[in-house]
Formats: sequence, structure tokens, C-alpha cells
Amino acid sequence: MTRVDIFSGACGSSTVIEAIADGGGRIGLRIKSDCRAVQELGGDLLEVDPFQEISFRGEGPLTLRLAQQLLPHPACPVPVGIIKAVEVESGLALPADATIKVSKEGPEQ
Repeated sequence: MTRVDIFSGACGSSTVIEAIADGGGRIGLRIKSDCRAVQELGGDLLEVDPFQEISFRGEGPLTLRLAQQLLPHPACPVPVGIIKAVEVESGLALPADATIKVSKEGPEQ
């Protein structure tokens, strides 16, 4: 099992993603979040094909297609975290942290 913990930033939402290989080439997902939109995404995204998730070819990642329909904010880091969990669980990537650090510099506007 691969676990990804996400704190989404200014919205204050936290999400836990668990990815579990089923042995047949698919990855099962359990997504727990205090964000209602992410909860809905998790309810619709129970299992994925890892090769579809790592490519923009064809229809592209199911995660991103569903996120476009269900999440109100396109900068939400949860969809990328889901894809990272799938990559690691399927052996297509090493388990390494990814970080987005945001700061504002310069004069106030």
C-alpha cells in the first residue's frame, strides 16, 4: 500500500490517499478528506489503470477528468497526489515527496 498525505493550503483541507495494487494490474484507491468535493471525487475514483493515469495520451488520466468535473479549484493539489500514489504503488515511480512552496515577495499591492 502507498499512502499520500496532502494539506491543500489556504482552504485548510486535509486528504489521505491510500493506493493498493490488486495484483491484476489495477490500483484501488481509498480517499479520505474533510473537503466535500474531494470526498465526491474519492467516491467516483475507486480503481484506476496506472498506465492511463501517467499519460496525457488518449483520454488522459481519469483522475484529472473527474477532478475537472467535481473540484471547484483547478490549483487543488489532490489530483496530482492521487496520481503520485498510483505511480508509486504500481512501481512506475519511486516514493519521494513533492513540494509546492508558495510565498509572495515584494511590495504589497
